[in-house]
Amino acid sequence: MAYPTVSAPYGFKPVNLIGGQVFAGSTRQLPISYGYATSIYNGDFVQLSSGSVAILANTIASSTAVGVFLGCSFTDPVTKQKRFSQYWPGGTLAGDAVAVVCDDPDTIFKTAVVTAAGTPTISSGSYLLVGQNMAGNTSTGSAVTGNSAGGVVAAATSTGNFRVLAQVPDTQISTGATYVSGTGTTTLTVSGLSIGQVLPVGTDVFQLVNGQLQFTGSVLTAAATVSSTTSQALTVSASTATLSTSNPVVLVQTPEVLVKVTFGAHRYYVA
Repeated sequence: MAYPTVSAPYGFKPVNLIGGQVFAGSTRQLPISYGYATSIYNGDFVQLSSGSVAILANTIASSTAVGVFLGCSFTDPVTKQKRFSQYWPGGTLAGDAVAVVCDDPDTIFKTAVVTAAGTPTISSGSYLLVGQNMAGNTSTGSAVTGNSAGGVVAAATSTGNFRVLAQVPDTQISTGATYVSGTGTTTLTVSGLSIGQVLPVGTDVFQLVNGQLQFTGSVLTAAATVSSTTSQALTVSASTATLSTSNPVVLVQTPEVLVKVTFGAHRYYVA
């Protein structure tokens, strides 16, 4: 994956703190038990079990998360040399292993949006999700890259433990089109798209008015693969703006969002 192309989920990356607090990138070193059997990847959430770090599903159950794993160090049982690793290889027989964990409960994380909990397919975090809760996914990381496959699922859910703070504009993909028909209530028909282009659920519908983007309040509720340049029907939610042929349509996909763990989901926020 070459940034700014987001081709797969990569875990949770700390980028800031809420409330304008100073973010120094501080971490805490926490022990990993000898021979801990499960691999932990950079960007995975972790918990403490009997005083040692253990992997936590990226869906993070309430009151269990202590932070995000950012690598580790241990004495390699084969070479007997100190090793610094992007991920923890499950089953490593090292008695001095420590995990580097971003454990500040006020941390803001950047993460990718996926279509479903168990898939790596990138989706879109709609403008309408800002301020809502999202659930984490369940995909396993890669021993090749050492990176997590964690992300959030492209739907609002009251039980999700990730609050969406903002969209990430750096990696948004904007596609211009021409309005053909439809009020935007259930179906919007446009022209001028490229055949084969995939528009995921959560793609926002804007229109260009006087040189400025205006959000219509409409979002794709079903994925679409473009099959015609002259008449492509899109399934969308209700529009709050009146669409017309005089205002170009702009479809915006947002592969990444900024999130924070909700109050009560982080262990440090539980009495």
